[in-house]
Amino acid sequence: MGTFVKEIEEELTQKLIPFWENLRDEEYGGFYGYMGYDLKVQKDYEKGCILNSRILWFFANAYMTLGEEKLKEDADHAYAFLKEKCLDREYGGMFWSVTYDGKPSDTTKHTYNQAFAIYALSSYYDATGNKEALEIARGLQKVIEDRCTDEYGYLEAFNRKFEPEENDKLSENGIIAEKTMNTLLHVFEAYTELYRVTKDPFTGDRLRFMMDLFADKVYNKELGRQEVFFDRTWNSLIDLYSYGHDIETSWLMDRGLEVLDDEKYTAKITPITTEIEENIYHRAFVDHSLMNECENGVNDTRRIWWVQAETVIGFLNRYQKDPEKKEYLQAAEDEWNYIKTYMLDPRDGSEWFWYVKEDHTPGDGPIVEPWKCPYHNGRMCMEVIRRMKMLNKQYYVEKAKVEKLIARKNQKTDFYNGIYDRYEYPVLTREFAPVEWRYDLNPKTNPQFSGTSRKSMQ
Repeated sequence: MGTFVKEIEEELTQKLIPFWENLRDEEYGGFYGYMGYDLKVQKDYEKGCILNSRILWFFANAYMTLGEEKLKEDADHAYAFLKEKCLDREYGGMFWSVTYDGKPSDTTKHTYNQAFAIYALSSYYDATGNKEALEIARGLQKVIEDRCTDEYGYLEAFNRKFEPEENDKLSENGIIAEKTMNTLLHVFEAYTELYRVTKDPFTGDRLRFMMDLFADKVYNKELGRQEVFFDRTWNSLIDLYSYGHDIETSWLMDRGLEVLDDEKYTAKITPITTEIEENIYHRAFVDHSLMNECENGVNDTRRIWWVQAETVIGFLNRYQKDPEKKEYLQAAEDEWNYIKTYMLDPRDGSEWFWYVKEDHTPGDGPIVEPWKCPYHNGRMCMEVIRRMKMLNKQYYVEKAKVEKLIARKNQKTDFYNGIYDRYEYPVLTREFAPVEWRYDLNPKTNPQFSGTSRKSMQ
């Protein structure tokens, strides 16, 4: 585990942060919106507002994780662009995209887009104390609640004046959906972050409302998965199992439960998120990595970059709910090993491949575009760092001892009786046993990391 955490921290500090810092547009603000597979930056490409929201979130959280002042400057740069160029001062809400020099381009107002801005601005407020950012976030929440809802939940797409339009941007697989699991999830994610920094009762109530929708409408109890695309009243439109969104949902819902701290909803939702995690592990985790999705019983076996990142967090989250389930910790580590072996682009000046084929060869998708950003993989790094801090530091001391013993080379002594040789270290002792076998790793039940043996060994 020590190596696992160290490698992921190095990925964050030595690759992801420098890569995205190099994409700062010092002339027009924000960050460049496109880098092809050929690693050429297209500086005149439009700048997605979701992309820049996610970049703001990334640098704000990197600053809170690492404490480096340069990261705050990066977050300030992202915030200035989002506020000055992506926010529609005339009709409210965030544009879908702007031109490279900051003029409105695609003026669609999508609930999904508003949510990501709230998510980013809430984190930026937490990192900097900037009250203006918090007020913008509150204003966007009011936009969502006043203009993007009906009696059944959250609507999707609107024109600049918030008149409804076809939801082509968040619909896929040949259908047009009036409601989507994806938008609901990310409104929930955004409101979780907003509630975390404000403890606003209204936001808390909306979190409860969305958890009810998730449990009663989105989650298919018979199939043990989420449905994806819906009509206005939450009737599913397609037989689609989105493996990546399911594993992402599992831990984001658990995060919402942690922040909300409502026993009633914890009791209602936790069994569902646990079932989702376990079903994903048994149904879609193949070759130490997660397949993309399954439509009408046919698997899409591509390994998509963001799906792999969310898998690390999801399985780590499942392990932390029950440290007896060591297979989920192993799955998180195995997924990271897959990522570093196949998903990380070894070329200088690059980041992660968009996807990897079943034969482990990379696809030729762009390295940066409006959806390809440091949100999923950067968040994976910071979640691993954050979550591992929950374990007592003594764990790493004991883990290092075991690793040193295992790595120790044995040597023959001078003893030989004509039948067998004698070795210097011929005996396996208790100290060779994995730390997970000898200690209770749950900080709740063993906060002092005492040397008491685990129940299974007593």
